[in-house]
Amino acid sequence: MAKKKAKAKNEKSMEESLWDSANKLRGTVESSEYKHVVLSLIFLKFASDKFEKRKQELVEEGKEKYLEMKEFYNMKNVFFLPEKARWSFIKQNAKQDDLAIIIDTALHTIEKNNAALKGALPDNYFSRLNLDTSTLGALLDTINNIDTTSDEEEDVVGRIYEYFLGRFAAAEGKGGGEFYTPKCIVNLIAEMLEPYKGKIYDPCCGSGGMFVQSIEFVKNHQGNTKDISIYGQEYTSVTYKLAKMNLAIRGIAGNLGDVPANTFLKDQHPDLKADYIMANPPFNQSQWRETNELEDDPRWNGYTTPPTGNANYAWILHMLSKLSENGTAGFVLANGSMSSNTSGEGEIRQQMIENDLVDCMIALPGQLFYTTQIPVCLWFMTRNKAEDQEKGYRNREGETLFIDAREMGTMIDRTQKELTKDDIAEIANTYHNWRSLPSASGAKQSPDGDYEDIPGYCKSATLEDIQANDYVLTPGRYVGIAEEEDDGIPFEDKMTELTATLKSQMTEAEDLDAAIRENLKVLGL
Repeated sequence: MAKKKAKAKNEKSMEESLWDSANKLRGTVESSEYKHVVLSLIFLKFASDKFEKRKQELVEEGKEKYLEMKEFYNMKNVFFLPEKARWSFIKQNAKQDDLAIIIDTALHTIEKNNAALKGALPDNYFSRLNLDTSTLGALLDTINNIDTTSDEEEDVVGRIYEYFLGRFAAAEGKGGGEFYTPKCIVNLIAEMLEPYKGKIYDPCCGSGGMFVQSIEFVKNHQGNTKDISIYGQEYTSVTYKLAKMNLAIRGIAGNLGDVPANTFLKDQHPDLKADYIMANPPFNQSQWRETNELEDDPRWNGYTTPPTGNANYAWILHMLSKLSENGTAGFVLANGSMSSNTSGEGEIRQQMIENDLVDCMIALPGQLFYTTQIPVCLWFMTRNKAEDQEKGYRNREGETLFIDAREMGTMIDRTQKELTKDDIAEIANTYHNWRSLPSASGAKQSPDGDYEDIPGYCKSATLEDIQANDYVLTPGRYVGIAEEEDDGIPFEDKMTELTATLKSQMTEAEDLDAAIRENLKVLGL
């Protein structure tokens, strides 16, 4: 493979350049609408390039008579595209007044000819938006610059799709949270859960980021992606389409249900038992059910019915009901979920703790989300800590790890922060090393000496510790205050310096007070 050229300091990446070009063409179209235009064209370009490559392979193999038979494309996990659905045909007609109709027809035709894309592509979207033909043609030229053949190892289209999802989420602010979870958070959850083999489930999957990063985790750790099965559900129709396209671009097969639907009211995987659950449910979702609706739902499994005013604990109990006998879950929630006692939430939390389901709690830094500045946390729950020994870990019955990561993260712009690769590695390693501790209460180090309770950062707490804190799961209650490093300066010297500074500041304050009094006299006051 050809070596990539080093990027000059101020040189924009391909993703950044494409974004700038595409965003300039947005005009009066809202970001929430425009993202479907751009992402659909990226998908169309990807599908066409893959089709043309496979078509050329058939020619080189002397199989010209099979060029229009979709079976010979599907067998290689390539979507079959009839002639009028191909990128080359659309480009040829880029100056036609009916360009929007041509694109809509192409997307409809691709979906009709490929069962895996059922319900995935926008329906008459381009025609409905009334985009100017010249603007649409210019956008085609921009997308045409994506070369999906020169650097396949880098998953060019998938990378661009992910980048655009993130940028659109940032542009939409609060609405962006409906389809996108910051990549660093998704990566952290994947590194914590290590989903090598089994069924992965996300009950509110957005654009499918949890699934994509799970597959990437398996690839990065030399696992077999065929050992992973994907199940998800999404309520919003347009986001459901984004998820199906996101998976299709990467050749990932997944069961997202037959239609977009409300997870609480129309569970499309009622019998599923997942080995891993990864999710970012809507924060503090209100009015998620009517007063008496779902009162006796079996998913509550003996717990108090979650309150109508906040769905946080409904999501937790739903996910618990989906865990297999030895399954593990990692999900994002607002910080209030760790301490709330409203409408029975405290009772539910206490029962889950006493049932020994809570494995690890992480307090995250602020400003990670495009959608909200409220503090958030990660919950990690394990169905059976004792049986987790089968995965190579110790019996952690009666213990929970608390990590306070609020001081981590790096600002990437004026308002946005992200966890770095080193941050993610440090948090995940802390968790995995803790799970390898040789004994329960009082244990300080793993066999290789990697884990120890660190004041201000992490603490291995017992059930008794949590009971003493009224079943509140906020990490700050357990990790304590970080120890200050001794700077080597004698106490007497510090006091002399501080006293001199205080005297100087007091003298300065007196001078300022005198000046203010003089100014007031001038004003006659």
